[in-house]
Amino acid sequence: MLLTITTTRQPAGDLGYLLHKHPEKFQSFELSFGKARVYYPEVGNDRCTACLLLDVDAVGMVRGKNADQNFLLAQYVNDRPYVASSFMSVAIAQIFGSALQGRCKERPELVTTPMPIEARIDVLSVRGGENVLRGMFEPLGYEVEAVHHPLDERFPEWGESHYFSVTVRKTTTLSELLTHLYVLIPVFDSRKHYFVGEDETEKLLAKGEGWLARHPQKEEIVRRYLRFQPSLYRMALSRLVVEEELVEEDDQTPEKEQAEEKLESPLSLNEQRLMAVMASLRSCGAKRVLDLGCGEGKLIRELLKDRQFEDIVGMDVSVRSLENAMRRLRPERLPERQASRVKLIHGSLMYRDKRLEGFDAASIVEVIEHLDPPRLSAFERVVFEFAKPRTVVLTTPNKEYNVTWETLPAGKFRHADHRFEWTRREFQDWANGIGERFGYSVRFLPVGPENPELGSPTQMGIFQLDGEATR
Repeated sequence: MLLTITTTRQPAGDLGYLLHKHPEKFQSFELSFGKARVYYPEVGNDRCTACLLLDVDAVGMVRGKNADQNFLLAQYVNDRPYVASSFMSVAIAQIFGSALQGRCKERPELVTTPMPIEARIDVLSVRGGENVLRGMFEPLGYEVEAVHHPLDERFPEWGESHYFSVTVRKTTTLSELLTHLYVLIPVFDSRKHYFVGEDETEKLLAKGEGWLARHPQKEEIVRRYLRFQPSLYRMALSRLVVEEELVEEDDQTPEKEQAEEKLESPLSLNEQRLMAVMASLRSCGAKRVLDLGCGEGKLIRELLKDRQFEDIVGMDVSVRSLENAMRRLRPERLPERQASRVKLIHGSLMYRDKRLEGFDAASIVEVIEHLDPPRLSAFERVVFEFAKPRTVVLTTPNKEYNVTWETLPAGKFRHADHRFEWTRREFQDWANGIGERFGYSVRFLPVGPENPELGSPTQMGIFQLDGEATR
């Protein structure tokens, strides 16, 4: 099977820098299922083409294995060596891994530079015909050219096969092209050569970040990629639906955030919140910290200043917020050791995520009020039952304090996206209920100037896993 990538952006030889493969070399790589070869049939200032050729050893893959005798011949005689499938996706990840992840050490500016680029795949097995093929690529902005191959040219009466030579064209970054190919190639041919489990769901959501949630064929892509496993499909699709809803809402977020910040700025409330959370995290001795709903990374930036926090992971459901956090943190300008302490991940607090397990503490700053009340029970289990950090520091607005702001109409929330705001009693009842169900003790602290009757503008709960306080 063959993948050919061509660009006409001048100087076209920049393709070699992006792929981390020198155009003058013919390179060969050993893979678990055969060999991969990379070569450049044409290199010029106006046009450059790179080829990834896979030689799959179909016999070697099954030799010595306990194959079902009824299907023994099919183990050796099949289309696996010729059809672009999950083998090709694995090869892209292993051979062009730096380009796939958007890294280019020698020419980093090329990573984000759109270029006219063309990819040809020989061949794809497309069940459902050319309409399926176009339905996958065209919504992503690709021009598609497909050549349908007959079953046998000598016997035209046998009709067409389901094999196509496919060329897609678009002005885009190489990383985006490779990401789309990595996900979509196995979608056309659903016979993955390895076990499909929860790890595959995470790969799909990671590689589909920013485009899959809005793809009109997302359900079919997810179903085929996960080999029609209902439990995995439902989990992945639910997370995509949440992402789509919140990304659409995110279009208005900057204006909404500014309104809330303007309301609270005379009190320096945001700064006081961050400092209160930082103090609580320091006092519990945490070294590995989660910032759940990290937004644009304001707390993470403070955590990075303190050497106590050795491993910092920020998670948010909004891709745009994570991009803004990356710009705020500027990890490329940090010393390597400093940058290695922080990681940003995309995810939802509605679904269990194994990446959140094993941390000393978690901060959840002004997040829960953005959740629909019926979803709170899912959030509670994700954080307090499954992730189960030793300490959880959580803040939320105090509804009682709202009357002190003359510019806030009676009955209105501080933020247009808030689904609720609690009184001190409501918050304490909810938090104590969590403590009883999941084995945490809770103490409450005020954040901001206290009113004798109304309390403080922000209320904070510090959840400590029972038995940890005495360690």
